[in-house]
Amino acid sequence: MSTSLLYHAFGVRGYRHVATDFREGRVIFRIEQPRERLRCPRCGTPDVFARGTVFRQFRTVPIGSKPVVIELDVPRVSCRKCGIVRQVRVGFADPRRSYTKAFERYVLELSRSMTIRDVARHLQVSWDLVKDIQKRSYQKRFSRPKLKHLTRIAIDEISVGKGHRYVTIVLDLDTGAVVFVGRGKGADALDPFWKRLRSSGARIAAVATDMSPAYIQAVRENLPEATLVFDRFHVVKLFHEKLTELRRQLYREATDRLHKDVLKGTRWLLLKNPENLDETRNERERLDQALALNHSLATAYYLKEDLRQFWDQAGPTSAELFLRDWTARAEASGIRILKQFAQTLQAHRAGLLAYYKHPISTGPLEGTNNKIKTMKRQAYGFRDMDFFILKILALHESKYALVG
Repeated sequence: MSTSLLYHAFGVRGYRHVATDFREGRVIFRIEQPRERLRCPRCGTPDVFARGTVFRQFRTVPIGSKPVVIELDVPRVSCRKCGIVRQVRVGFADPRRSYTKAFERYVLELSRSMTIRDVARHLQVSWDLVKDIQKRSYQKRFSRPKLKHLTRIAIDEISVGKGHRYVTIVLDLDTGAVVFVGRGKGADALDPFWKRLRSSGARIAAVATDMSPAYIQAVRENLPEATLVFDRFHVVKLFHEKLTELRRQLYREATDRLHKDVLKGTRWLLLKNPENLDETRNERERLDQALALNHSLATAYYLKEDLRQFWDQAGPTSAELFLRDWTARAEASGIRILKQFAQTLQAHRAGLLAYYKHPISTGPLEGTNNKIKTMKRQAYGFRDMDFFILKILALHESKYALVG
């Protein structure tokens, strides 16, 4: 086997091929380092003399389905210049690693289209070895994402485990990449992000978030010049919660059995968009029957449908007129829950209308959150929280079904 083939196939340069062996289903290449190439690992001088060797094995890129191992007696040298006695550097492998740089690159390339488990099975190595390679690579590339070019971001939180364990996600809406993952939820989880953002010199034009007071205060304190845009998804979700609460209240107050039977099981019918109702299951008929029996429920339902039109107006002027009319109708309904929601919208009027200046939402972030949940669920959880955070930061590069 030629020395040039060692270099071109496995990235091994500056060594001589000594022998090839086949043991236990593996291909083993025995190599050695010429005496004239020995250098001090600290100062790099060739003025050294040998002080024995240390036998080492390195896993490298397979040949077909056959694992390949490189065996080398790594020389120990004593340096006449700086006086140390150490092993010489191995050019084709990182320090304290049992695999070559070529093998590491191969694992990372496979990881872009395969799961950790699949890569480990294919290469006949342990799951932990593949995970270690991935984690080191992610730490180098994603542990501190660049924030300088951020202009539009979205902020939201996601539950990642039992016991109210959360992480707070910041997404770059222009690239779709997660740029920050904070442990916990609320304003405190964002403190490290604000610190890095100030030092980056980024100029944030708009921030999409929900109507959480903690997020509102945090954005206004740390990005006073940015436009705060309240997300459509969270506004509709909040109204859905109010509508569900109203239905439960009406069910408890119903005196006759017929009224209760009609209201029972209509929760999802009320929350569905009309075009998504399943006619084969008589969902439209059941919904109409429930609305006909209760005026308050019908009022809330039709206001819910009207609210969706707020984000389809021709411009900020018509949107403001629409919002004013909608809140007036909600307050005039006399229904306590609707009046409370109308007051909430009025209090957050500026952030709602800001959509027509910056038409952004946390929709892309909701999609990312679903990917994170899928990744966590199908991986049966992550014991290493640091690795989990790095996987989230690298999520936009994944090309395979999101499993462990």
